[in-house]
Amino acid sequence: MTVPDLPELDVDVPVIEPEALKARIDEGEALTILDNRVPSEHEDWRIDGENVSHVNIPYFEFLDEELDESLFEELPEDEEFVVLCAKGHSSEYVAGVLIQEGYDAVALERGMNGWASIYEYTELETDGDALVAQYQRPSSGCLAYLVVDGDEAAVVDPLRYFADEYVADAKALGAELKYAVDTHIHADHISGVRTLVEDHGVTGVIPEAAEGRGVDYDTPYETIADGETRTVGDTDIEAIHTPGHTTGMTTYKVDNVLFTGDGLFIESVARPDLEDGDEGAPDAAGMLYDSLQERVLSHDDDAIVASAHFSDAAIPADDGSYTATLGELKETMNALSMPKDEFVEFILSDMPPRPANYVDIIETNLGVQESDDDRAFELELGPNNCAASNEALTN
Repeated sequence: MTVPDLPELDVDVPVIEPEALKARIDEGEALTILDNRVPSEHEDWRIDGENVSHVNIPYFEFLDEELDESLFEELPEDEEFVVLCAKGHSSEYVAGVLIQEGYDAVALERGMNGWASIYEYTELETDGDALVAQYQRPSSGCLAYLVVDGDEAAVVDPLRYFADEYVADAKALGAELKYAVDTHIHADHISGVRTLVEDHGVTGVIPEAAEGRGVDYDTPYETIADGETRTVGDTDIEAIHTPGHTTGMTTYKVDNVLFTGDGLFIESVARPDLEDGDEGAPDAAGMLYDSLQERVLSHDDDAIVASAHFSDAAIPADDGSYTATLGELKETMNALSMPKDEFVEFILSDMPPRPANYVDIIETNLGVQESDDDRAFELELGPNNCAASNEALTN
């Protein structure tokens, strides 16, 4: 919602950087967050944590000259709390009002937009010679991967907003980014493949099976078919066509790592309704079952599943990454051992709402719609709903 001009306050409002807030949450600190967005926005997308409690009071409740005493009933009186909004403007005003009332309030820098700018780097423990690192975006659960061998590197499922980071990180590791590879046409974030091609001369690669959805890029790109490879250093990146989430969904194998995109997550499986809607979902769910059984679960149990997303229900591995072995998922995810008919019925039974702005995001990623950087960032804001369930399917 649009925030009007707010009154000027004669008070210095302290701010907390998003990364600092994330660190405190990760350390298990008990925190209260006062969210000044409207209730629907708060319920759809918020900052959660094991010891995070929430109070949701829209900013306009604090505009009256005489404030209703009930506004203060849920606020901690003797400890600091964090005030946030969408972009940081109204929450800074509310924090100022509360400081004048004697509260210990700090405002989150840039609000939820600032939270969406956090991007964390974690190296995986693998059996191969290549370095594999996972990028984590806590605000949406998006994951991308950097593969480095010698002086060459590739990035899998890059995000446009963070395109420069992949190039810089590869350079810091003594490598040049050679490939930018997508597992499929994404519905929840704007791909960074074309940006890396245009701005950094990287070779863009998309699955051959995804091209048929109507890809219309002005930038050059390559397609990769099932069984084909691309090489960085001495390491092969092998394409394995795994349709289901989309018809073009492709898994990539690097040593003992499976980049499963949105096909298999560490706590769930893909939703099958984002390409052909409800009508096509049953057939897509059947394709997903076949892909998982025949093309993913057939790998060794020690293969590492490295997907394109994680949810709040996901539990990180010991190395801090959101990964799991196939053996662990076979043991804990009952859906993977169901008969096909039961699997299809189960997957279709309780899917969450589709990702916000998913139609615009898909059209942008196909190249049939233009979105500038600001618009692209706004399209991505909100929760990720590419899995078949918001709840963990693991036990």
